[in-house]
Amino acid sequence: MGCGWSGSATSRRPESRVDVPEYCREIEAYLCRKNDGHLIRVVGPSFERVSGWAERGVPIKVAFEGIDRYFERYYRAGARRRPVKIDFCEADVLDVFDEWLRATGLTAVRPASTTTLEADSSAEAQGFAAAQEHAQQKSLPHHLQRVLSRLSSARASGALDERFDILIDRVAAELDHVKAKRGGVRGEARAALASRLADIDRELVTRVQDQLDERQVRQLRLEADEELTPFRTAMSPSAYERARDAAVERLMRARYNLPTVAFS
Repeated sequence: MGCGWSGSATSRRPESRVDVPEYCREIEAYLCRKNDGHLIRVVGPSFERVSGWAERGVPIKVAFEGIDRYFERYYRAGARRRPVKIDFCEADVLDVFDEWLRATGLTAVRPASTTTLEADSSAEAQGFAAAQEHAQQKSLPHHLQRVLSRLSSARASGALDERFDILIDRVAAELDHVKAKRGGVRGEARAALASRLADIDRELVTRVQDQLDERQVRQLRLEADEELTPFRTAMSPSAYERARDAAVERLMRARYNLPTVAFS
C-alpha cells in the first residue's frame, strides 16, 4: 500500500518558521515505511500531536530516530500484531529530542517560531517527563550491551573497518567487567568506568571524523544548519557554532549507526 497524507497543500514558510503540514506529511510517510507499507494517517489528535513536535522545534531526523527507537523495542517484544500508531512513539521522540537539546546546548533556547517549549501540564509535557524518567532508569549493563550490538552491526555492515576492532574489544571487556561484579559497579569504580567509556566514545568519534572527506563534512554541516534553523536567531554566534558542531557529530553517528559509548 502506498504512503499518503491527507493534509492540504501549503506554501513554504520563511526559514524561521516550520512548515507544519509538510512536517506531518514526512512523519506519516516515514511511519508508513516502518509499518511495511501499512498507512496510518496522521490526522485529528495525531496531527495535533505531531504538529506540537514541529512547533517545539523537533528536527525531522530526530523525530525519525525516536520512531526508530520505539520500533526497536516493538520488535524485541516479539511478533508484531498490528501497525504502530504515531501516538505510541511520542515518548521516544521527545526522549531523543531531549538528548539532542542537551547535546547541542539548546535546553534553554526557544525556537523563533513558537513559544510551546514552556513547561505545562499538557499531554506532551507529561510524555516528555515520562521519556526523561525512562532514560534515567537505563542500567549500565543494558547500555553496554546495546553499544556493543550497534558497534558490531556497524562493523559487519562495513560502515566501520578493521581499525575499529580494538574499540569494540574494549567495550566488550568493559561489559564483561560489569557483569562479573555482583551488586553492580559503584562509587569510585563506577566513576572510573564512566571516564573510560567517555575516552572510548571520543576516540570513536575522532576516528570516524578522520574517514570523512570534504564533501561529506560539508553535507553534514548543511544538515546541521537546517536542524538548528528554528533556534538560530536566539543564539549568539559562538553558541551557534558549538551547537552546530554537536549537531554534526550527532548526524555523523546516525549516518554510521554509531552509539554513544559514554554513560552518565
